[in-house]
Amino acid sequence: MKYTFGGFYSIKKLISVKIKEEHIVKLNKNSLKNHIENFDFLANKLSKKGHNVSDIVSKLSELQVAIPSWALGAGGTRFGRFSFYGEPSNLEQKLEDVGVLQSLTQTAGAVSLHIPWDIPSDYNAIIEQADALNIKFDSVNSNTFQDQKYAIETYKYGSLSNTSQAVREQAIQHNLDVINIGNKLGSKCLTIWLADGSCFPGQNNFQTAFQNTQDSLKNIYMGLPDDWKMLIEYKPYEPNLYSTVIRDWGASLMLANGCGDKAFTLVDLGHHLPNSNIEQIVSILQLKGKLGGFHFNDSKYGDDDLTVGSIKPYALFLIFNELVYGMENNPQNPDLNWMIDASHNVKDPLEDLIQSLEAIQEAYAKALLIDQAELKVAQLNNDVVKCQEILQGAYRTDVRSILEKVRLSSGGALSPINAYRSLNIRDTLIKERGKNTVATGL
Repeated sequence: MKYTFGGFYSIKKLISVKIKEEHIVKLNKNSLKNHIENFDFLANKLSKKGHNVSDIVSKLSELQVAIPSWALGAGGTRFGRFSFYGEPSNLEQKLEDVGVLQSLTQTAGAVSLHIPWDIPSDYNAIIEQADALNIKFDSVNSNTFQDQKYAIETYKYGSLSNTSQAVREQAIQHNLDVINIGNKLGSKCLTIWLADGSCFPGQNNFQTAFQNTQDSLKNIYMGLPDDWKMLIEYKPYEPNLYSTVIRDWGASLMLANGCGDKAFTLVDLGHHLPNSNIEQIVSILQLKGKLGGFHFNDSKYGDDDLTVGSIKPYALFLIFNELVYGMENNPQNPDLNWMIDASHNVKDPLEDLIQSLEAIQEAYAKALLIDQAELKVAQLNNDVVKCQEILQGAYRTDVRSILEKVRLSSGGALSPINAYRSLNIRDTLIKERGKNTVATGL
């Protein structure tokens, strides 16, 4: 049986869509008995092994992953883009979609805006709408990898690293404007990703480009409010294919250290060369107190921006093993900003995001099952086999009933994907918005 979703509320003539709570409750009833049996069996099994299941549920409940405003529509490649219809064509509709994700999963309680794609026209109305949907504003993201309408200077040959002082000043001012926009919304974090680099040998002087970038970042850093963070993202290649100014975590770390205590490295899981040991990068950054945030996705060949956990779920689990250890043992590292950064070329964007959210929770839950004390003993004894057994024992545990418990306790759906389809949400969005809407952004 299918239900349409509704529960409309008006905010200064803006119409937002909320999933009715009773619909989720009704859908959950169909699977509740099976969930209780599975959860009780697993909880009993884990308790006998000394795990505090209630503590695991509590920690998972606290995890909120930001949804990027640019990922709520169809992605695409340089060869083509295929719409899923009913895409959000403005910021208000994007918040509606994040509200849908939050209602179903109860772990998508934040949105990350990209400027200038998502500048509010009415800040008070946007804040009111977000509050009604139980959504916070996470990191705001600047954009100097595209030339913007009415811009005087071009970023064709770089932005913060450009040889032209006028270009650098324009890029610096844009980032300062983004901080101001975020400040009005209650954000506390600026994320900077640069496409700056070169396509051919000799095109750039590496040292000049790096120094220009450091000086530009310092100017932006000076404009940060006292309680803000600045996250510096890195990427080994693309769109510039010979060199990238901030090509790896070492370059990002040097730039962050050059700015000050409020600047950190941001790790995007797709921004590494094949077979990079991302978990080791994560661990060292936490040790140095310089891991600021995460962009979650998955990849097979490069920066594929695929559904989290769809290609390398064990690698994701190993990363969370280091994150759990770091969160317990590295108080010098700040609380992390979590965000999904994916592109949806063949999947419904909202279904893809639901799958990513669950994969993140699953990896986190499994990492919480690792007995860190037992693992430490095995490491000190150089018992390599035991170390592997401990990790893989946790990884092989089916934790889906724990994730269900987390959602159920918070008012979410036992099965968000099934609820999304049963509530006929995409068809409702198409009916409300039409087939010709295109999400702003990439």
